Amino acid sequence: MALAPTGRRRPAGRRRGSLGSPKAAGACVDRRIRLLRFLFLVFLVLVGGKAVALASSSEHLATYAVRQQTTTVDLPAHRGSILDRNGDELAVGKPAQTVYATPYLLDDPKAAADELCDALQIHRKRVRREIEKRLSDREGGFAYVARKVEPDLARAALELGLPGVGTYAEEERTYPLKGTAAQVIGFAGTDNQGLAGVELMYDEELSGKPGSETVVQDPAGHALKTVAHKEPVSGENVRLTLDREIQYYAEDVLEKAVRSTGAKSATGIVMDPRTGEILVMANVTREGFHGFGKGDAEAEKNRAVTDVYEPGSIFKLVTISGALADGRVTPDTTFDLPPSIWVADREINESHPRGTVRYSVKEILQWSSNVGAVKIGMLMEKRGLSKWVEAFGFGKPTGIDFPGESGGIVLPVDEWSGSSIGNIPMGQGIAVTAIQMASAFSAVANDGVQVKPRLVAQVGTTVHDDVERHRVIPSKVARQVRAMLKVAVEKGTGTKARIPGYEVAGKTGTAEMALPGGAGYAKGIYVASFIGMAPADHPRLVVLAAVNGTAMYGGDAAAPAVQKIMRFALQHLEIAP
Repeated sequence: MALAPTGRRRPAGRRRGSLGSPKAAGACVDRRIRLLRFLFLVFLVLVGGKAVALASSSEHLATYAVRQQTTTVDLPAHRGSILDRNGDELAVGKPAQTVYATPYLLDDPKAAADELCDALQIHRKRVRREIEKRLSDREGGFAYVARKVEPDLARAALELGLPGVGTYAEEERTYPLKGTAAQVIGFAGTDNQGLAGVELMYDEELSGKPGSETVVQDPAGHALKTVAHKEPVSGENVRLTLDREIQYYAEDVLEKAVRSTGAKSATGIVMDPRTGEILVMANVTREGFHGFGKGDAEAEKNRAVTDVYEPGSIFKLVTISGALADGRVTPDTTFDLPPSIWVADREINESHPRGTVRYSVKEILQWSSNVGAVKIGMLMEKRGLSKWVEAFGFGKPTGIDFPGESGGIVLPVDEWSGSSIGNIPMGQGIAVTAIQMASAFSAVANDGVQVKPRLVAQVGTTVHDDVERHRVIPSKVARQVRAMLKVAVEKGTGTKARIPGYEVAGKTGTAEMALPGGAGYAKGIYVASFIGMAPADHPRLVVLAAVNGTAMYGGDAAAPAVQKIMRFALQHLEIAP
């Protein structure tokens, strides 16, 4: 009998490639091996990365540690010296030491400050407190204790053995002649940067280039070794045209002139008219010069180039030179001169009362006639006179190599008032600097050729011998004016400038001092001046002195000063008559 179906199916056969076959089992193993390799590589990358990170961190920490134990100090360059024309020192660097500290290495800043101040002989309480304050700044890695002290004092500070206290060499700027020529030389600050005068004008050349030094310190702040050193480059020397001997003598003469005349100040210039070299540029005041930054701005200024004044009768040589050059007059042209003359709304008088006279141009200059100068100026007319004012260089800087030069005050001719043609020919209504006046006078001394004035003869190895010159008046006119100026000294208003054995040519000037703010003039208070040249026929020197704020005239207040300075300079330079 047949059996009925149960509904169950026979199990199907296994598929190809199942684990049941040896080939499938091998493939599975391969996959597992590849996975393990991949995971192992990832592990190696992670471990390697960590190692690199740790190494990098160690390197960084090592660098940081070294950095924490090093200090870098600037090495200032040697600042070039300022010399006179003969190579004598006017400004020079003196070896000094600067004491510094690393505040965070000091256990007791107050005690350290007291010890250091005692060793450095610092007694002022304010300074001691300031040093204590600097050393108490625990965040600071560097603090000055004292700048530019004597090496012996710095050595005493080091011998205290305080941690983190060190020294380095610096220069202290010194001026061997003290206040002589101070306004020209100027001064350098604590960091040896030029702040005035030639020190400022030639600061870049004088400064050089600083260096640096990095040293490794032990935990106590003591230097172990130098790890970096950059040598500083010294600055260049600057040689001036000044002669220190004549400069010193001239300042002494002018100081005595200020005292004897009751003046406020005085200015002096000695110039070689052939080369433009300034041998003397002197500025003195009643109070005297006591150093820069002492509160006396007037004593610090080089007034010979910065300050303006009305020149007075000295300016008559410009008027007469221009009139001669234009052919308006000759030395022998005569004028009838009343005691006074009206020009527009102003009456112009002579400095000394007199009656009506007949003077030649020579006599107008000899006796310094105001009315005569006005008559010549009116003959030239305002545009003719203005042309010569400009030709002699007034109203613009001379270009001398010194900072802060003024160009003076000269109104454009179209802005002249009706009385300007009366004022300007005799040196009023116009403001000039002493260097402008010396430069103009030098053109007459140098046969009509004006030379740009200069104070610097050499910078480093570069000699400044390029002379800028141009003709202002014909040589014939220059000789005529010199002859007239010689008479003015021999028997005119400038007799107190005569020098035995030499022929001197010159001109006096007396101008009322202008009040501040254009408030008119100080009655009876003058700028008394004199300018001279010698030897008169072939001048080697031009000397100007302007005495400010005196009740005396130029022939009495300034001519004697010029005589003394000129005589000394002629002898010192061995200039024959």
